[in-house]
Amino acid sequence: MSSFFQHTLDRAARLSGVGLHSGRDTALTLQPAPADSGIAFARSDLSAGDRFIRVSGEAVCDTRLGTVIANACGAQVSTIEHLMAALAATGVDNLVIEVDGPEAPIMDGSATSFLEAIDAAGLRRQAAPRRHIEILETVEVAGQDNWARLIPASQFEVSLEIVFEAPAIGRQALDLVVDEASFRTELAHARTFGFLGDVDQLRAAGLGRGASLANTVVVDGERVLNPEALRGPDDFVRHKALDAVGDLYLLGAPIVGRYEALRPGHALNNRLVRELLASPQAWRFVTRSPELAAAG
Repeated sequence: MSSFFQHTLDRAARLSGVGLHSGRDTALTLQPAPADSGIAFARSDLSAGDRFIRVSGEAVCDTRLGTVIANACGAQVSTIEHLMAALAATGVDNLVIEVDGPEAPIMDGSATSFLEAIDAAGLRRQAAPRRHIEILETVEVAGQDNWARLIPASQFEVSLEIVFEAPAIGRQALDLVVDEASFRTELAHARTFGFLGDVDQLRAAGLGRGASLANTVVVDGERVLNPEALRGPDDFVRHKALDAVGDLYLLGAPIVGRYEALRPGHALNNRLVRELLASPQAWRFVTRSPELAAAG
């Protein structure tokens, strides 16, 4: 797959599963789209005038336990970050994602099923150059106990640290150059996680209705309750990195730069995306050519 040109899928791909928060059975169809059209969701359960929700950092309307985007009519689609991460990793620039409800399916809580669907459909190279977002100056956002920043680098890198009171997680860190190969081997398998003590509160807020041990790693103090345990000892920080890859792809182009964060989450990631968009001096669009790449 060339990074010099835009890509879409070669044919449609279909998935179905339960929504993590809605608990509804959901069908998703990934449809090829023309060059320079970007990525958009289309709610097939809504009327034609309301159904399209274009992916962008400014479209994010909620970040409680997932990334939610909305259009001007108020139509929403939630929990898009794992699919967006898979699209970022495989270099899909243009796509219409048809969904028959307000939430993307969680599948097994990782990006694996989305990668499998993309692989089965194949990629189609398009006759348009691919734009990258080159970070020129450091952009940073911070909260009381967390922060995230984008800094200049020659490739896309992520470096993050998480800290949780639960001994099953504790403190974990990861530093990784992210490309398609490393995403597939190092991040894609890591599943979303939650805490047993939060279940009642989440359900009362209308969240987590579709969560189960089949799609969520459940932590209770020192224990992981899933019978198969973890796929890797530091899956928690790897899943946070997976989320960051997906959240950053809402910028609409791959990043040439380094993402660094302490205790990141969807809200912090979207604040960083918006801060970058509000700082035009800190980045620029660049295109790459095979000739320049060959010359080094």
